[in-house]
Amino acid sequence: MIEYPVWLQSDQQPVLCKEKIKILNENYVELIQVMQDSFEDALIMGVNEQGMRDLLKQIVDQLRSPVV
Repeated sequence: MIEYPVWLQSDQQPVLCKEKIKILNENYVELIQVMQDSFEDALIMGVNEQGMRDLLKQIVDQLRSPVV
Protein backbone atom coordinates (compact mmCIF):
# COMPACT_ATOMS: atom_id res chain seq x y z
CA MET A 1 0.00 0.00 0.00
CA ILE A 2 1.38 3.37 -0.99
CA GLU A 3 1.50 6.08 1.65
CA TYR A 4 0.76 9.34 -0.13
CA PRO A 5 2.24 12.60 1.07
CA VAL A 6 0.14 15.43 2.40
CA TRP A 7 0.18 17.93 -0.46
CA LEU A 8 0.83 21.43 0.83
CA GLN A 9 0.15 24.73 -0.89
CA SER A 10 2.67 27.57 -0.88
CA ASP A 11 1.06 28.90 2.32
CA GLN A 12 1.68 25.48 3.95
CA GLN A 13 -2.04 24.69 4.07
CA PRO A 14 -3.08 21.28 2.74
CA VAL A 15 -4.54 20.95 -0.73
CA LEU A 16 -8.22 20.14 -0.19
CA CYS A 17 -9.54 19.74 -3.74
CA LYS A 18 -10.15 16.02 -4.28
CA GLU A 19 -9.47 16.23 -8.02
CA LYS A 20 -6.11 17.95 -7.45
CA ILE A 21 -5.15 15.38 -4.82
CA LYS A 22 -6.13 12.56 -7.18
CA ILE A 23 -3.88 13.95 -9.95
CA LEU A 24 -1.00 14.61 -7.56
CA ASN A 25 -1.23 11.06 -6.18
CA GLU A 26 -1.34 9.56 -9.68
CA ASN A 27 1.73 11.56 -10.66
CA TYR A 28 3.46 10.47 -7.45
CA VAL A 29 2.89 6.78 -8.18
CA GLU A 30 3.99 7.18 -11.79
CA LEU A 31 7.15 9.04 -10.80
CA ILE A 32 8.10 6.41 -8.23
CA GLN A 33 7.72 3.67 -10.84
CA VAL A 34 9.72 5.48 -13.53
CA MET A 35 12.51 6.30 -11.08
CA GLN A 36 12.60 2.74 -9.72
CA ASP A 37 12.69 1.23 -13.21
CA SER A 38 15.47 3.61 -14.28
CA PHE A 39 17.44 2.88 -11.11
CA GLU A 40 17.13 -0.89 -11.54
CA ASP A 41 18.03 -0.74 -15.25
CA ALA A 42 21.13 1.30 -14.46
CA LEU A 43 22.30 -1.12 -11.78
CA ILE A 44 21.67 -4.14 -14.00
CA MET A 45 23.81 -2.46 -16.68
CA GLY A 46 26.64 -1.99 -14.21
CA VAL A 47 26.20 1.66 -13.22
CA ASN A 48 27.52 2.50 -9.76
CA GLU A 49 24.61 2.56 -7.30
CA GLN A 50 25.65 5.71 -5.44
CA GLY A 51 26.41 7.44 -8.72
CA MET A 52 22.89 6.69 -9.97
CA ARG A 53 21.36 7.93 -6.71
CA ASP A 54 23.40 11.13 -7.03
CA LEU A 55 22.27 11.56 -10.63
CA LEU A 56 18.59 11.20 -9.70
CA LYS A 57 19.04 13.79 -6.93
CA GLN A 58 20.79 16.09 -9.40
CA ILE A 59 17.83 15.82 -11.76
CA VAL A 60 15.47 16.92 -8.98
CA ASP A 61 17.77 19.81 -8.04
CA GLN A 62 17.73 21.01 -11.67
CA LEU A 63 13.93 21.13 -12.00
CA ARG A 64 12.68 24.59 -12.88
CA SER A 65 9.53 26.09 -11.43
CA PRO A 66 6.92 27.23 -13.95
CA VAL A 67 5.75 29.80 -11.38
CA VAL A 68 7.41 33.16 -11.83
